[in-house]
Amino acid sequence: MTAYQRQFLGMLIWTPLALAQSAPQHEAALAQNAPERELAHDVLKELIEINTTDSSGDNTRAAEAMAARFRSAGFAASDIHVLAPVARKGNVIVRLHGSSTTLKPILFLGHLDVVEARRDDWTFDPFKLVEQDGYIYGRGTQDMKTDDALLVTTFIRLKQEGFVPVRDIVLALTADEEGGEHNGVQWLLKEHRNLIDADYCINADAGGGQIKNGKRLLMGVQAAEKTFASFRLTVRNRGGHSSLPVKDNAIYELADGLARLEKSDFPPRLNEVSRSFFERMAGISTGQLAADFRGVARNPPDNASVERLSRESYYNAVLRTTCVPTLLKGGHAENALPQLAEAVVNCRMVPDDTAGTIKDTLISVLNDPKIVVTPVDEVSASPFSPLRTDVLNAITAATDTIWPRVPVVPLMETGATDGKYLRLAGIPAYGVSALFIDVDDIRAHGKDERIGEQSFYDGVRFDYQLVKRLVGR
Repeated sequence: MTAYQRQFLGMLIWTPLALAQSAPQHEAALAQNAPERELAHDVLKELIEINTTDSSGDNTRAAEAMAARFRSAGFAASDIHVLAPVARKGNVIVRLHGSSTTLKPILFLGHLDVVEARRDDWTFDPFKLVEQDGYIYGRGTQDMKTDDALLVTTFIRLKQEGFVPVRDIVLALTADEEGGEHNGVQWLLKEHRNLIDADYCINADAGGGQIKNGKRLLMGVQAAEKTFASFRLTVRNRGGHSSLPVKDNAIYELADGLARLEKSDFPPRLNEVSRSFFERMAGISTGQLAADFRGVARNPPDNASVERLSRESYYNAVLRTTCVPTLLKGGHAENALPQLAEAVVNCRMVPDDTAGTIKDTLISVLNDPKIVVTPVDEVSASPFSPLRTDVLNAITAATDTIWPRVPVVPLMETGATDGKYLRLAGIPAYGVSALFIDVDDIRAHGKDERIGEQSFYDGVRFDYQLVKRLVGR
């Protein structure tokens, strides 16, 4: 999340997949080594029961709790850093040293903060870990304290085993991904880049496994994400008395422009990641859908395939930049002609688009010099991460070890995560969550957030396999 959302909130519109696999039997999860299961459970319980919301929580307390676990596991004090730019906004960073002095580290990233959760809205206390009917409940179980706990468990396990990776590996658990004053990744890049600088990052706040009707569909790898850009549309008028209406009305002018925007689409614009997504989806789909996936992946894309896929909001968002009005206001009195009408249009830009290009396109589509278009905030484009063979091979091998024949598919997220800031800083980021979540049970940011126990304990095994395959000998 996201930034504010996890990739699963922008979920695909799923149809049956040719290679969908049944979930492993629950006994497979129970076969996991008991000490590691117990450690992961205890870490998750501790994190869930520390409130880390922006309004009243304490991210520093959670960071210090994880630092204490690292110290107990044998990490040197010099390799553990709790950095809090302001009170309650702590970040924790730990490093496991490798044998190479020339290879840059791999960064593993998660965030400790969670969105707000009111006790009155939940069946359970959101800040107490509750286990019931094969599920684990609590704020952060989907976004993303479960992944945090899995990464902490893996780093501790590797340290206790005396494992020496071929290069350093760094784990950063941060603040302010869900909101706040950017005291997490952005602040670390600015003030302590040496601690998190890396060849690339595995971001556990994106990607991950998806289940539909009890079948495991795919393991997603987020290698690109859209950028959030908003524009204010303003129409001004001299106004007058409502008893003497005129055609020159600010609200009419704005409404006409928005109607033209509604009927206009940005052209399809694929990159390496989104094209690979459609190509791989074509290989695991059937019928017209598979043909349309192949059609849009062509260069140039097949227009009929684009038109059909654009009817589904997710595929439409992957195909192109989108802009939609989200806020509207106008007038100042019920008996006066409006002197001002305003709308905010929220755009989600594909990685190689720019705010300047979007602004020019909006002006052209609105086609009215009386509608003034101004950016709400300064926006930087988010580049995509190259699809590295070594990274994808490691993710595929780790996935196949736990969930045989489940396909690995690159994704472009329609929301945003902290991976954006790493990519802008020159550090490629790949979103890989260890969790499989049912696409019909997305509860991140919502009531009674939960994760399946089997998914959690399978994740213990997956993260360990992934790290070993990325940095093993």
